[in-house]
Amino acid sequence: MSELLARYAFAVWDILLDASPYVLLGFFVAGLLKAYLPEDLVARHLGKGRFLPVLKASLFGVPLPLCSCGVIPAAAGLRQQGASRGATTSFLISTPETGVDSIAVSYALLDPVMAVVRPVASFFTAIIAGVAVNSLPEEESPQAASSAAAATAATHQGCSCGPHAGTEHTHGIMPAPVVLPAAEHAASAGCGCGSCGHDSPAPRTMREKFVSGMRFGFGELVADIGKWLMVGILLAAVITTLIPDTFFASYLGDGLMSMLVMLVVGMPLYVCATASTPVAAAMAIKGLSPGAALVFLLAGPATNAATFTVVARLMGRKVAAVYLASIAVCSIALGLAVNWLYAYLGLSITSWVGAAQEESHGVIAIASAVVLLGLVAYRTLPGIFRRGHNAHGHSHGCSCGH
Repeated sequence: MSELLARYAFAVWDILLDASPYVLLGFFVAGLLKAYLPEDLVARHLGKGRFLPVLKASLFGVPLPLCSCGVIPAAAGLRQQGASRGATTSFLISTPETGVDSIAVSYALLDPVMAVVRPVASFFTAIIAGVAVNSLPEEESPQAASSAAAATAATHQGCSCGPHAGTEHTHGIMPAPVVLPAAEHAASAGCGCGSCGHDSPAPRTMREKFVSGMRFGFGELVADIGKWLMVGILLAAVITTLIPDTFFASYLGDGLMSMLVMLVVGMPLYVCATASTPVAAAMAIKGLSPGAALVFLLAGPATNAATFTVVARLMGRKVAAVYLASIAVCSIALGLAVNWLYAYLGLSITSWVGAAQEESHGVIAIASAVVLLGLVAYRTLPGIFRRGHNAHGHSHGCSCGH
């Protein structure tokens, strides 16, 4: 038993060392995006038109660090500001499926090919879904706005993507004005500063913008996904320690069956793109094909009960059905294509991930792991770390810029 626990602890530390430098890099780049991209950039480009807004929404969503729950109020705000149904659907898919942080972690824990394929697959899936939605006849309900507001507010309370998940994700590069009454009420309910986001002047100088972006990247974003990244690492270590090396290859194979299983497993999960990566990497070590790993990485972050409910109430049941079907079909098709690509290039994701885990780690990896653990502890653990901070009038998870 003690030997098993020691192997598990070693696996946790090893995965943490592999991931930490790239996770911190992802947080830094996310902070830069938040600091220097105009807040209304997305909303300005997603209006009328059948294809171009879909293309832009798919492209804008790829680098943004929003999870499957945090993207809901942002997308609802875009829809209310005039974004088309297709563009809103595309944004709802490409945004949670990938981001600068998850791309960096994919490179660290999987391989360079998957780090490129993952955002490309997300972009492609979002375009297919958006075009398909725009081909449907309009079915606007007189209660659409109120239904969207109520559905969005509900996700703030039921989302398990992190503390205050619904509120923290809505600022930054998104049209922070998620101008839904219920959404605003939900956001302010968890905030100790009254009308969050309106009392503090927006940063104007380059230095102020940089500081604000870093507070977002290493503050709010860490609070959003840090705890769930650690959960993903712990689960990945369980898979690494307990499951035999050829388990997935022996029992699921590398064809369609393994992808269907990953689709069924991934779709109902509340999991962000970053947290799903160490789990996919651990399964890849145990023989899961790269295509099946991609299916899990696409379907897990983009689909869950809350997102499906909001899409149905915001844009109609037909749109929700197309949204879900597009993710399922595109994930499987892209998974098969990725299996072919790896076979054609003569690559093995299992060998790559295994070789990466056997490499020795230097001072940078160790320092990054310590820093990441400290940030996650400070931003997520109650009591000791936050009692003194809250005493000075700060409120974590608040969109007022701390």
